[in-house]
Amino acid sequence: MGGAGSHIIMRYKPHIPQTVGELTDQIRSMMLGSPTFKDKTGYFPQMNIDTEFFALNEGLLAFRKKLGEECYETLKSLSDKMRALFEADPEDKTGETRTGWKIIREMEEILINVGRRRKA
Repeated sequence: MGGAGSHIIMRYKPHIPQTVGELTDQIRSMMLGSPTFKDKTGYFPQMNIDTEFFALNEGLLAFRKKLGEECYETLKSLSDKMRALFEADPEDKTGETRTGWKIIREMEEILINVGRRRKA
């Protein structure tokens, strides 16, 4: 694996949700990483708010047709609002993070209902 002076550079590539279930899981996992989304394990030092919201928004975009335009626009707007709240409260001291968590729950409920509609 290389001699002296060589090193392996591992790039963090966020997983883009491929199913509505994975999209729901992405949103749920954001509850744990918020408000900064910095990796606490040390395995993914490049993980941050940018990479997590990139994954979420790309997942929403991938399901835009299946979600329907109105649902997509609602979820994208909520994502943007949630990010702004987390950025405004990176130390979870002013209440914006808690408001962001409420948005996560709202988005989760919307996606659960989408899943129910698709199964019906």
